[in-house]
Parts: sequence; structure tokens; C-alpha cells
Amino acid sequence: MIPVRNEARNIAWVLDQVPDDVTEIIIVDGDSTDATLVTARSVRPDIRVVQQEGIGKGSALRTGFLAARGDLIVMMDADGSMAPQEIPHYLHFLTNGYDFVKGSRFVAGGGSLDITRFRTFGNRFLLTVFNSLYDTHLTDLCYGFCAFHRRYLEHLKLSATGFEIEAEMIAAAMRAGLRIAEVPSLEMPRRSGKSNLHALRDGTRVLQAVLDAHGREHSDLLARMAHPRRRGSSEIAVTALGPT
Repeated sequence: MIPVRNEARNIAWVLDQVPDDVTEIIIVDGDSTDATLVTARSVRPDIRVVQQEGIGKGSALRTGFLAARGDLIVMMDADGSMAPQEIPHYLHFLTNGYDFVKGSRFVAGGGSLDITRFRTFGNRFLLTVFNSLYDTHLTDLCYGFCAFHRRYLEHLKLSATGFEIEAEMIAAAMRAGLRIAEVPSLEMPRRSGKSNLHALRDGTRVLQAVLDAHGREHSDLLARMAHPRRRGSSEIAVTALGPT
């Protein structure tokens, strides 16, 4: 599933790299005014185009999730910064016991050719806060190459509208007791155009999303304590994994 907005110069490369065994490609269009959709259909006539509901990356992803028909959902960007050739690594872990798989630029085998020093500092700060709140050891938080079983969508209860959707998803997966795996991913520079990401503004939104999600977790815990029958969520297993 790929959210797009005016990515005509990038989308052909992305779609051309998608493995042949992927059975459904959903393009969520955020009112593109260039030739994004025409270009996408010329490369992959079999794509499904869904019009985004709402504004922002989070809204686009949530629209696409609801439209997905397959059992496994993989989300990635349209700017060429993520390599579709990595998709089989994500699927491998989903079909071997894991519930939610996320890419990491900072685990052995991963890397970034695009991240700035300021963004690196911000990601480390947000990651430190997240790991402290959830007592875990994730290596990357603000990276949108993820995959999960569609049956868990309703348990994630997503509501974010912007770039904070990625952090909200991970926090929700933790809260739901899903088994999470990190796989190495190489982030490449955007092939063309300018990113819509604003580091300071969106970083603040990510921090708020993490804090809000943690607050909801404590509310859920109090509810389970008041109603013991509701206990019994699965243990969380977070594993950093090298290349397969």
C-alpha cells in the first residue's frame, strides 16, 4: 500500500521494483494534480487506486488499510526512499510467527543515505522516550516501512492524521501485545521532489502521539485491574534481526 501525492517522477521506479508475487497494490491518492496516476497505471495496470479521505499521511494510510483485501499489509512510501526489493524480508517474518514487522535504519544491515543530523537527533530523542515508556529496546521509531497481519487492524485503533501515524502504530502494536520484529532497511534519498515532512512540527506530533498512546495504555491497565476477566493479553516480544 503506497500513499501518493504528486509523485509522478518517482512512482514508476517504485512500482517497477515491486516483487511479482505481491498480489495487490493499492495506491492511495491525496488529490494529485500531476501525472502520478497515469504513470502508475502505465507501469502496473493492475493497481487499485483509492481516493484518500482526510488530509495527511496518517489519513492516507488509514484509508488504504480499510481498502486492503489481502491478509498481509505492507506500507511504504512513493518517493523511492524505500526499496520494494526488501518486501520479502518483511513477509518472511510475518509468515514465521511475528505479528508486526517494522524496518529499521539503525540495526545491523540497515542504514540511511538521506537522514540529516537534526533528524537523527530527533529520532534518537523520540526513541529514547518511547523505549523508556514501554521498557523495550527498539532501534528506530520514525520510519514508515512496516508490515502486519490485516486481522490486527481493529486492535490498533488508529486515529493519527499525519506522519505520527508510524509511531502510533508501533505503540498500538505494543499495547495490543503483538509480537514485533525489526528488520534492516536501507533508506535512500528521495529520487525527486521535496518531502512534506517538517522535522520540528512533525517530531512534536510524534512525541504527543507516543505520550497519548502510553496514557491510553495505563487507562486500559486500570480497566483490566477493575475487571480481572479482561486480562490475558499476549506477551510482547521485540526482536532486532539481521538480514535473512
